[in-house]
Parts: sequence; structure tokens; C-alpha cells
Amino acid sequence: MERFRVVGGARLAGRVRVPGAKNSALKLMAATLLAEGEFRIGNLPRILDVEIMAELLRRMGCEVRLEWTDESAGTAFVSVPGEIGHEADYDLVRRFRASIAVLGPLLARCGRVRVARPGGDAIGSRGLDMHIDGLTRLGARITTEHGFLVAEARSGGLVGATVELDFPSVGATENILMASVLAKGETVIDNAAREPEIVDLCELLDAMGAKIDGAGSSTLRIQGVDRLWPVSYDTVPDRIVAGTFGVAAAMTQGDVRVDHARPEHLRIALDKLVAAGAQVSADPDGFRVVMERRPRAVDVVTLPYPGFATDLQPQFAAMNAVAEGTAMITENIFEARFVFLQELARLGADVRTDGHHAVLRGVPRLSGAPVLSSDVRAGAGLVLAGLVADGTTHVSGIHHIDRGYAGFEQQLRALGADITREDDH
Repeated sequence: MERFRVVGGARLAGRVRVPGAKNSALKLMAATLLAEGEFRIGNLPRILDVEIMAELLRRMGCEVRLEWTDESAGTAFVSVPGEIGHEADYDLVRRFRASIAVLGPLLARCGRVRVARPGGDAIGSRGLDMHIDGLTRLGARITTEHGFLVAEARSGGLVGATVELDFPSVGATENILMASVLAKGETVIDNAAREPEIVDLCELLDAMGAKIDGAGSSTLRIQGVDRLWPVSYDTVPDRIVAGTFGVAAAMTQGDVRVDHARPEHLRIALDKLVAAGAQVSADPDGFRVVMERRPRAVDVVTLPYPGFATDLQPQFAAMNAVAEGTAMITENIFEARFVFLQELARLGADVRTDGHHAVLRGVPRLSGAPVLSSDVRAGAGLVLAGLVADGTTHVSGIHHIDRGYAGFEQQLRALGADITREDDH
């Protein structure tokens, strides 16, 4: 086990380059199962989840080669055979939730799939009911056996249908979308997720020969095709990593240019930084955040995209902990995300929670202490808090952070942070 040692007080300044989005890259890799042949998926983040997904594809019979260009990004070359396996074992699936993304493509390609129920971050209940209901509407029969989801298509294969999601679930939208591209007839997904990562998946599938209308809207229309083909494709930049560095610049009263980012994917977050007192300038390849004063407190309400991203809530909570004034944070997506605030309070944050609301009264400085990361974004928030705390903060549980941030400490050090990785005694 390792931890980060963060010494507070540094002002971040310089440039940082954002790799591809974790929440897109893993689904793009899963989508390669839909077609036989040689794929190239570029701009992948150099994170453990990509390595695990590569191994999962190998278990399906694919040949996968990962080539890293630097400490944060690289490319996957995936050779998909004509006959692929259809079982995802528990020993891999339990390690990350995104593995459930193979359910849709394997069902469409093989007509049968057996996937262990996934593990992942402890940030709240993320049931599979919408995945199951949607695939059932396409004609699949789904049962649970000994901790596995077992899905079988009807004898004639999957058939298009109208699927209305109770909530714009990203994972359910992705699985139903990937299953429907090879289904017979038209599938309509109503109340679909609208995240940029969904658009990225749609664009990959379109390049493979799928017929999809409505990407980026709440209604997706998919005309099933007989076959797809392999392509070369680059992953969309990670908006959450980009936003994290923007918040870090504001918290440390710094000056950071974030390259290879899509500002249009972060409109609300960047507007919040402006409201906090930062100067934000954007262009097609990124944005710059300059802060010359202590941040002002800003309220946050998390909502599905295009609303404020729940994955940026802990970082903004950390900023509000040292801001002037009082902020209200309302978490509408993951009920357990406020577990992070208990650790933030260990650093001296003045925080009170009531259900899915939290009130933070800013203090001038936090105080370094040992803290524990409970999930990817909580870990990032604690590191940012350590950057503005007196003394030394030790952040344990950084395997969570490594799942979402490629070369995080190297990138922060390049901006001037005093952060090192060490054994967690």
C-alpha cells in the first residue's frame, strides 16, 4: 500500500496536459468486442483500469498491446478474433465497475454472456436494474446465478425496441446502445444520458458502421446493422481531470494552463471558478485559470450532464473549505459521496451535513493530517486540500486515485506542488 505525502503552501503555476477520459476509454475498449479485426484506441489514460480492461479483453480471446507514450497517456492495439469468449470472471470484474460495459457488446455479438456483478467505488448504490430492463426489452433473458448475470438473446437475436430510462444512467445508456447497434430494426432510448463520454462512444460506433441519431440529446435512435468493422479512434479528453487542475489553480491562488481539454464540456464548472474570483480564459484546445485572491464560496448542485458533474463535487468542496464565506453543496447523484467530507473535517474544514446537503464555512487555512481516500474523486479532493493545508498531509488509499488520474503526482510536481509517493506504514 502507498500514500501521498503532500506539503502545503505551494502556488501552482505552469502547463498541464489532460489525457483521454477514463469514463470513455474503458467503454471504447469494450466496444471493440462488437467487430472482428484490428482496432487502435488512442489517447488512453495511463491508469490501472485500462490495464484491467485490457486483461479482460484478453480473457475474451483478444490480443491487446498497450503502448505508453509518457507517464499519462498511450494507445491500445486490440485484435478481436472471429470467435470470442462470453464470460467475465469475478477476479477482474470485482476490481472495477466499468467492466459491466462488456455486457451489451457480448450479448449482441455472441447471443450469450455471463458477467460477474461488478465492484468499484463506495460512493453509493448503482444498481443494474436499468441495464437489465433495457436489455430485456431488446429480447434478452437475464438471470442471476451464483453472483453472475447471465443474459441470453432470443433465438433470432436481439430485436429493436423503445427503452425509457427512469434516470439518465450513463452505464445503462452505454450497454443498451452497444447491444442495439447489432439488433434487428430500430431501438429508441428515451431519457438517455447526454455526457460527452456517451457522444464519444456514439462517434466510435458510427465510425464502425453503426447508424445512430441524437448523440448528445436525451433521445437516441439506433438502426441495427448486420455487422461492424474495426477502426482507429482517439478518446475524448478527460473533463474531470481538466476540472480538477482548474480547481487546484484556484485553490492555490495559482496560474495554470490546462492543455488538450474541451472547455465546452466544463461550462458550469468554469463559470463557478469565475464566480469564486478566478480569471478563466478558454480556447478550442484548453483553458487557463488565474487566481490572485482567496476564493469566494460558491454553491454547488450536482445533476446529470449538462448539469454540474458529481465527479467534481469533492474538488469544489475542498475549495469551499478555504473560501471566503459559506457554501451549500447539494449532492443529487451518489448518496454516499459525503463520506469524503468527514476526512476533509480532519484537516480542519468547518462542514455540516444534513441528508444530501452540506454546508461549508470557509476557514483561512487547513491543517495537515492523515486522511483516507474512499474513492477516485474523494482522493483528488483530499490531495487538493493538502496543497493548501499547513504542514504535511498524508493521503492513504491512493490506489483509488490511480484509477482516475494518470501520473497525478508528477503533473502536480511539474506545477510546483510538494507531493511524493511513499510506502503507507
